[in-house]
Order: sequence, then C-alpha cells, then structure tokens
Amino acid sequence: MTSVSLLGRMGADTAALRAQVEALTRQVSTGRKTDRIGDLAPQLPRALTLSVEINRRDTYGTAIDAALTRTSTMQTTLKQIASIAQTFADKVAIKLDPNDTGTLSSVATQARAALVQVGQLLNTRSGGEYIFGGSDFANPPIPDPEGLPGSGMATQIATAVASLGGGNAASVAAQTRAAALNDTAGVTPFSAFLSNPASGGSEARRSVPTGDGQVEAYGILANRNAAAVSAGETTGSWARDLLRGLASLAALTPAQAASATDFRALAGTIRQGLKSAENALADEQGALGLTEERLGATQDRHTIITDTLKAQVADIEEVDLAATLTRLQATQTTLEASYTAIGRLGTLSLASYLR
Repeated sequence: MTSVSLLGRMGADTAALRAQVEALTRQVSTGRKTDRIGDLAPQLPRALTLSVEINRRDTYGTAIDAALTRTSTMQTTLKQIASIAQTFADKVAIKLDPNDTGTLSSVATQARAALVQVGQLLNTRSGGEYIFGGSDFANPPIPDPEGLPGSGMATQIATAVASLGGGNAASVAAQTRAAALNDTAGVTPFSAFLSNPASGGSEARRSVPTGDGQVEAYGILANRNAAAVSAGETTGSWARDLLRGLASLAALTPAQAASATDFRALAGTIRQGLKSAENALADEQGALGLTEERLGATQDRHTIITDTLKAQVADIEEVDLAATLTRLQATQTTLEASYTAIGRLGTLSLASYLR
C-alpha cells in the first residue's frame, strides 16, 4: 500500500470522525438525537401518538387549573356571604323584641349596608369574568348593588312589612317571599340574563371537561342554588333568602312593634329565612369543596400520566447527555490523533517509507 492510498484512507476516516463530532456536538447542544423528524422513522408513529396524548392531557390540565382558580374565588366569596347570613341570623334578628324598639334604627342601617355588600360580593370576578353570572361573563349578575336598598324587591318588601298588624304576620311573610321570587324587570335585583327563563334562568351550571366524555360541574349562579338544597323558611335560593331577610330587617320600624304578636311572628320568619340561607351556604361550600377535591385529583392523574408519557418521548427523541458527552470527548480525542497521524505521514519521504 502506498503512502498516497494510506493518506486517502486516513483522510476518509478523519472526515467520518469529524462528521461524528459535529453530530455529537449538536446533540449535546440541543439534547435531541436529531433535528430531522424523518431520522426517527422506526419509532416516529409511536412518538407522534405519545405527543398527541401529552397535548390532550395538557389541555385538560389547563382547563382544570382555570376552573380551580375560579372555585377558589367562589369559596372565598361564599365564606364572606355566609358570615353575613350568620351574623344577622344569630346576632341581629334573634334580638328583635317588640319591647325594645330603640335598636331598630341601627338594625335597619346595618341591614341596608349588608344588602349592598351582598350585592357587591355576588358581583365578584375572577380573571375578568363575573363568576356568579352564569355564561354572561361580561355583565354583573347584580346590575346595581349600591341601589339594592331601594330596589323594586326591597320596596315591595318594605310595603308588606309596613302593613304588619291585625294578625296578618303570615300574609306579610308570604308577600316578602313573593317579592324575593319576583323576576319581573324593575323588581328583581338580578340581571335580565339570569332572570330570563330562556337564558340564564334555565342554563346548566358551568362545567369543565376533565377527560374524554367527562365533565365536572362547578358553576354557581347568583339567583339560584347549585348543589345546595334550601330547607325551612325559604324561597329555594340562599341568595334570595338572604336578600329577603336583610330587606325585611331594613324595613322594620317601631310602628310594627305596636302589634307585639305579629312583630314576634315576623321576626321569627326573618330569623328562620336567614338561618336557611346560612345553612344552604354551608352546604354549597361543602359541595364545592368536594368538587375541588375531585378536580385536584383528576389534575394530579393527568400530570402523573403526562410525565410518564414525556419520559417515553424523551427515550425516543432525546439523548443521554452524560453518555453523549463521553462519546463526544472520546471521538474528539480520536479525531485529534487522526490529524496527528496524517500530519506525520505527510512528512515521510519515499526513501524513509521504504526503509
């Protein structure tokens, strides 16, 4: 074999080593076996299937995360509303006494302020959306919370309360209940969307897809219960019961105390209605908490499976960086040795080569 043919062979080997170094350097830099998807031909179908499954589970996980953000805000708001119901049921309404009318003015003032506060809380937003407004995300479920003490509902309740006397406590209670249930425009404090039986009045609760063909309902509308079932003295809605009770308290004056029996009867109705709201709110919070637990568990399952799938994709598409770096260093050493050998071979004369 001549030196020329030997040089040619060594040159070809060196070129191959140089190509290996370039490929290994690229793999170390990107962490991927190749930038050309076609190079994964034998395992390409499996890699594509795994990637589709990862994206699908990521989509469910993202949707669940957004829902949990809203439910967290809901829980905080429900807790605040429940605190108002508890305060007026257990500390304010329970003290109503026809023989002590001196506190009625203070009670009415507190009730009017609480009406506004409840309205504002029902208008709570999360991510720019009204969370108690159903699918009408952009508009408040209570259009005028500051005007609640003078709303049509509150005015009708005040008119009924003002007529108390002569043994008509049951009739007055029925009138206040009817006012709280009235969805007529100008009377109801709730939005036109929620009050319309053809729209928000009949739509299903907001839900989140948690898997193929699986959804979890979590939404709560301002004017009707979600999971809770109101009992006792109730309109069937904890929000309406609370607004009814507060509006009734706001309407009380010493004049109603003139008929002690009727006053006590109406006070009992108010107290029972507020207690019903308090109990239903507790049930609503509990049911929402269970929903959050289910959503969290489902999200965790998606995360665990996604991590497993990503590891499988990595086995197909990615390199073992430690092993690849070791191979790169060894190949570079071999390439440098090849360069050195070629350099030395190139300096040999024919005479020295034949010796």
